Amino acid sequence: MTDAPIGVFDSGFGGLTVAREILDQLPQESILYLGDTARTPYGPRPIAEVRQFALECLDRLVAHGVKALVIACNSASAAVLADARERYDVPVVEVIRPAVRRAMAVTRSGRIGVISTQATHQSRAYLDAFVAAPPDVDVTSQPCPRFVELVEAGITSGPEVIETARGYLAPLQDKGVDTLILGCTHYPLLTSALQYVLGEEVTLVSSAAATAADLFRVLTDGDLLAPADNEPQHQWLTTGDPHGFTFLARRFLGPEVDQVHRAFVGREDEVAAG
Repeated sequence: MTDAPIGVFDSGFGGLTVAREILDQLPQESILYLGDTARTPYGPRPIAEVRQFALECLDRLVAHGVKALVIACNSASAAVLADARERYDVPVVEVIRPAVRRAMAVTRSGRIGVISTQATHQSRAYLDAFVAAPPDVDVTSQPCPRFVELVEAGITSGPEVIETARGYLAPLQDKGVDTLILGCTHYPLLTSALQYVLGEEVTLVSSAAATAADLFRVLTDGDLLAPADNEPQHQWLTTGDPHGFTFLARRFLGPEVDQVHRAFVGREDEVAAG
């Protein structure tokens, strides 16, 4: 069981930043990644539909024999986490609570900002995750919808990114935040630009990095870590076009994405090579 892969699920490409962090923090682990690109984005969809789609994808990963699940999608995390933990016999890790715990550990002033997609902002998933925080903790949520468009277009630096970041981050700077949660798995690709606008005194918390660290803890506590001499085997699945997925996936993850396969989730119990 310890050499079984870790199942990583996302509605599209952003979860590949989580996969990147897992590769870096747990290099001996194998990854089975599934991006539901045929039905992305999840954000505008009704929560019942998000739940249905997410469980179909998670079922697929569990059927492949994964030893743990990572829900690397903010919308899906909010919609399906409780169901997933009841439904499956393997540990389930998500992206929201690990980032919140990390932010609470590093903030000095208690003034924390969260940037996310419009859908995640409207869901209040991050604000709800701070419900047990002390009363002196002040959390400000700011939607940044253009960031995903820029990242997927390959624009992660330059005047357009800086100008967009300044507009989005101004309300958080006015609040004096000293910690900022990157509440979308696309956003780590904008780290340099965000840090430039905010200044070095603001600590950036990547939900991707925090999730990988939480996965390490879960695997260690469950005695599920792969042996140090394990030779990992990674597999990349998409419900959409494998060729289009490969192009964007290499932008997010790098050359580790080689052959991508098509997953027929919710329709056929087969995976066909792309």
